Amino acid sequence: MYIYNVTINVEEAVHDKWLVWMKETHIPDMLATGKFTKAKMCKVLIEEEMGGVTYSVQYETPNKETLEVYYTEDADRLRQEANKLFAGKFVTFRTELEIIGEAILTPTNKK
Repeated sequence: MYIYNVTINVEEAVHDKWLVWMKETHIPDMLATGKFTKAKMCKVLIEEEMGGVTYSVQYETPNKETLEVYYTEDADRLRQEANKLFAGKFVTFRTELEIIGEAILTPTNKK
């Protein structure tokens, strides 16, 4: 399993509009590609020197090959849509993560 992580710092002047767009349009569009099984959006709690508000959006995908197909078929189109609405108002940093293990707290493993 892989995570395609996009960290975004967005200017405060467009933050509210951008956040609604992310929740109502962009993340659903990403999931609609069929390349991702779920998405998680997190607010980064450390303040950046450059200002703005920072988020991490994590898209889960079954394998590296599916992620490569996303890059080929969908990435440019979806990135252009963001730039049409918010050009120059945000910066992004993208990383690929491979999930090597996962643990869930249950009553039997709780200390």
